[in-house]
Amino acid sequence: MTSLAALRYLVALNEHRHFARAAQACHVTQPTLSNALRGLEEEFGTPIVKRGRTYAGLTAEGERILKTAQLMLHEHARLVQDLAASAKQPQGALHIGVVPTAVPMAARFAVQLQGRHPGIAPVVRSLSSREIEEGLDSLALDLGLGFAERWSLPQAAARLSLLPQYEEHYFLVRRAPRPAAQLQMGEALTWAEAARLPLCLLTPDMHNRSLVDSAFARAGVPVKPVMETNSVLTLTLTVQAGQLASVLPGALVGALRHQGELEALPLVEPVMCTPLAFAVSRQVQPSRALQAALALAADADWLAQAGAHSGRLA
Repeated sequence: MTSLAALRYLVALNEHRHFARAAQACHVTQPTLSNALRGLEEEFGTPIVKRGRTYAGLTAEGERILKTAQLMLHEHARLVQDLAASAKQPQGALHIGVVPTAVPMAARFAVQLQGRHPGIAPVVRSLSSREIEEGLDSLALDLGLGFAERWSLPQAAARLSLLPQYEEHYFLVRRAPRPAAQLQMGEALTWAEAARLPLCLLTPDMHNRSLVDSAFARAGVPVKPVMETNSVLTLTLTVQAGQLASVLPGALVGALRHQGELEALPLVEPVMCTPLAFAVSRQVQPSRALQAALALAADADWLAQAGAHSGRLA
């Protein structure tokens, strides 16, 4: 009879793509994990893992078994949560994937959710849009926060349900001429004017960078940053260092509100408004914890707060 442990090992191997790392993540020895996977192959009468000198992926049959394993493990976790909880007192972990530029908003959301429902333990992970989509598809994530336009495309929309949250507006952030008590708001700046400044931007593989590049293109000016990073923390620290400027969405600007040595200038011509939304998988019924999160995501007070912190300093 198939054990849940063996299915967890298979899911972990697919996630880590390495026998030793998968075993470590499951807190077992590598021989234990390998023997359990061989047991699955014997039970189903088919190879599951492509074996070579290193992990080489799953067979076609293994991919089918993996999908079933992900669903079974998700339903098992949902059942455990539901039996330990009630509609008014949801329990358990809630895994949230968020694009890096929306991390401040996700942090606000997670804190409010935990405050409303102390039995819920949010786990917030900063991930790329692609990684969030993969996490929702594999059921490793319960909820994703990212770019609505990307997830509204037909291929994604068939798999994901969206809850619109807010629209991001963009700012040029740089050192202020004179320090103050808080982040200073300057006059509007055009994208063409911003392109002439020494900029640090996110790397081209980040979806936010494609949005920024499109705004510069609409302004009719090419942009060549003097520095690139895939880390939002590095981006903000670079601006604080004083030599370079950057383009940041409102949620990140709000997180810098106590940095009085900086100023933020709204970017215009064009005015960019990027819709962000929560996404959930259509594959399964939501747990009580996810139901509570979706209720907060649709709450009028929360949506008003999200809007206030997305395009201006409240």
